[in-house]
Parts: sequence; C-alpha cells; structure tokens
Amino acid sequence: MNVKKELAIGFIVGIIANTIGTLLYILLFSEFGIADTFKAAVQQGHVGSLLALGAILNLVAFFGFLRIRRDNRAKGVLIATLLTALVILYYKIF
Repeated sequence: MNVKKELAIGFIVGIIANTIGTLLYILLFSEFGIADTFKAAVQQGHVGSLLALGAILNLVAFFGFLRIRRDNRAKGVLIATLLTALVILYYKIF
C-alpha cells in the first residue's frame, strides 16, 4: 500500500484516539460536562494536562499497529502524538 496513505491513516487514528481518550477522561473523572470541564481547564491552564492524559490512548493504537506489522500506520500515530506534544507545549508557553 502507499506509504503516504498508511501514514495518513495512522495520523487520523492517532488524532481520533487522542480525542476519545480526552473525552473518556473527562466523562470518567469530571463532575461537570465536557464543555464546562474544557472551559475550566482553559481558565486554570490545565488544557495541556487534559490533552496529555487523552494521549495515553495513543499507546494502544501505536502498539496495536506494531503488533499487526503496520509500521507506517504506527509512525502516523507517533506523528499525531508529537503534534499533540507541540500543542501542549504551546499551551504551556502561552
């Protein structure tokens, strides 16, 4: 299969896994709704922590792709995780 297509699939899976992980964390551990929790995280400067906890689900996708020998898809998940790290760094600096 085309390498760029495999990377794109992995990247999309990484972004989706991160989003689902963040939402799952909010739903399981927050007393408030999703929107209220995100607003509070922005006000208190905890968006980076919220995104980092959501990125834990990327580990499952990454090692799952490695297990089934889809290395380029695993690289795409890694790229999505690095992008998340850059977003977290942005929120920490500004």
